[in-house]
Amino acid sequence: MISKTKFIGAVEIGTSKVSVLIGELTQGRTLHIIGVGECQSRGVIKGAVADFRAASDATHTALMAAEQSAGVRIDEVYLAQTGGHLEGFYNEAAVNVSAADNMVSALDIDTVCRLAKSKNLPEGRMVVHHLRRPYRLDGRLAPDPLHLVGQRLEAGYWTVHGPEGKIADNIHVIRGFNVRVAELILSSLASGAMLASPEDRQNGTLVIDIGAGTTDFVLYRDGSAQMTGVVPVGGGHLTNDLSLGLRLTEGQAEKLKLRFGRATLATKDRAEKVWLNGDFAIGDRQFSRHGIEQITSARIWEIFEVVKKKLGPAFSPEKTAAGVILTGGTAKLPGIDEAAAKVFGVQARLGEAPGWVAENLRDPGFSSVLGLLQYGLSSRAEAASAPRKGASWVSKLFATV
Repeated sequence: MISKTKFIGAVEIGTSKVSVLIGELTQGRTLHIIGVGECQSRGVIKGAVADFRAASDATHTALMAAEQSAGVRIDEVYLAQTGGHLEGFYNEAAVNVSAADNMVSALDIDTVCRLAKSKNLPEGRMVVHHLRRPYRLDGRLAPDPLHLVGQRLEAGYWTVHGPEGKIADNIHVIRGFNVRVAELILSSLASGAMLASPEDRQNGTLVIDIGAGTTDFVLYRDGSAQMTGVVPVGGGHLTNDLSLGLRLTEGQAEKLKLRFGRATLATKDRAEKVWLNGDFAIGDRQFSRHGIEQITSARIWEIFEVVKKKLGPAFSPEKTAAGVILTGGTAKLPGIDEAAAKVFGVQARLGEAPGWVAENLRDPGFSSVLGLLQYGLSSRAEAASAPRKGASWVSKLFATV
């Protein structure tokens, strides 16, 4: 039999950069990363395309760089979705088990799922994801209720949706490169797939991905995603705050943020000064280190508070035993785990890519685009109804470039 090989792309069109990975997929189950491409993003504001031509040029540059790196053409793409235009709601349904012996049938499961997903969307919006929470049979959790005995079967979905136009913009950017979009995947789910272990998800964990223009989050409980969301604020807003507060250009403010910014206050001496450039040349200036930390820590604290507010009663420290996992470029800010722990009242840590991920892809900024491949391929495996037993095949997906 001839081995069928496909070349799969993972694309994240972010506010600050466009990231592309290419994987060689063999026999539908084994994938090796063979290409990487990046480009400074243009025409994207808070995760949404604002200038189609500029966004297309940047994305196509990253795609071409990845294809040149891999020496192949991409067959299809998994595309990340983020932005403040995405919203979600929860809807559930229940059915009485139809069989006389009260054994749950496939028809019962199909019916309750269809009813739980049947809530109408506002006009002009489309579904991005239906995230099913675990089934309940007579009030108890039932991950797979088929052939179990009970009287009342319940199912609930967290449905993520967005305006058709904005979602279509991202798809059209990719199609302009003559590549098919295989699936749209929430950035939060992609990061969660990469960083949260099955044990984390079972015990309850909150994954927060802080990018330049948006902050994406996903809350897991009982092994599945309970709720997702996007806050249209990210690391770029720290830069903007420094720029306004200290009267600097954005480039200068970004430099100060990367060198001296913190998510928590650490400098006790308010008189301590730091240099903008450190070369003591004309135009070099001094700033209060304590003042820089005050500005960046206040914005980080605000981001976490907004996430907590959006989660509302869905989040509770008692049901989030695995704590908070942080990722994204802004997660490299010193003290950010300490800040998250204080706001959410649980342990917090920086997400770490599995050891089998190549060194050049272990930066937190790659978590989402790596997770696109992992989440997408897991979905493909489920759709094919061919899960592999024993050692996790997912842990062998990635190889060094």
